[in-house]
Amino acid sequence: MAKETLTRLGLYLAKKAVNKAMLSKLTGISTFRLSQLSINPKSHLRVKELYLIALAIEVNPAELLDFVSDGVELPVNKLN
Repeated sequence: MAKETLTRLGLYLAKKAVNKAMLSKLTGISTFRLSQLSINPKSHLRVKELYLIALAIEVNPAELLDFVSDGVELPVNKLN
């Protein structure tokens, strides 16, 4: 069985010791979806989900966005 690794969102939620069942109740996002967002890098976090999660755990949405977007850069412009 392959070892599961956490996504950036998963790391953030683990760091904050967030209970996914409670988060699900507060946001309306299913626990399955929260688990997928936490462990599956192919699950893409929607802006509305990020915003609801940030409100529920009482952090600035921009802080959460900055954390989960670490390493995202514009592609090199090949037109020049």
